Amino acid sequence: MDTTFCTDTWQRNLPLFQATVALPFNRELAAGTLSRAVFRHYMIQDAHYLVAFGRALAVAAGKADDADGVVQFAAAAQEAVVAERELHHSFMREYAISPEEFARTPLSPTCHHYCHFLQSVAWSRPYPVALAALLPCFWIYAEVGVELQKHSVPGNPYQSWIDTYGGDEFHTHVRAVRETIDRIAAQADAKTLVEMHTAYTDAARLEWMFWDSAHRMQTWAC
Repeated sequence: MDTTFCTDTWQRNLPLFQATVALPFNRELAAGTLSRAVFRHYMIQDAHYLVAFGRALAVAAGKADDADGVVQFAAAAQEAVVAERELHHSFMREYAISPEEFARTPLSPTCHHYCHFLQSVAWSRPYPVALAALLPCFWIYAEVGVELQKHSVPGNPYQSWIDTYGGDEFHTHVRAVRETIDRIAAQADAKTLVEMHTAYTDAARLEWMFWDSAHRMQTWAC
């Protein structure tokens, strides 16, 4: 049986995923020892990111090769901007992040880069490449969620956050995205497949950078 694109790209980037799981942010999240200030910073940046992610998904939906793809990624865009932000809002109330504070907090350099990367690829590259760039945010989050669930301590203050991404509902959604991407990749020519692998790896690196920058509470130097 031929290896699918998703299986292939996951294996190619497995060391990067393992490095992502091993980041101090994720280790401390599982241990429940992550600084409240760091998690607060992360939530603000992730909420900013979700808006850009939703826009990139909407562009991908407009490029879909069939009606099912339009519906799938338009719905994913809505989920990113509406449903997931509702989760952020509940945490933001808990962590006393006002709408005014959120609005005046700029994107960190890494968040800024990741947002612009996804939107640029979505607008300028073919549909299969756009999907490959969007895949790490779905898949890596899901698999990090599983790893965090394995190592989470009893009474972890971040358990509900961990369970959101490690849970069955999110994983069902991710599997559907992977199935679509595998179908699209199976029809792609060799040049497009190379571009898809590059886009996936670039985005996976930015996932690593996002968690790393959040732990350092990264801001602009000037």
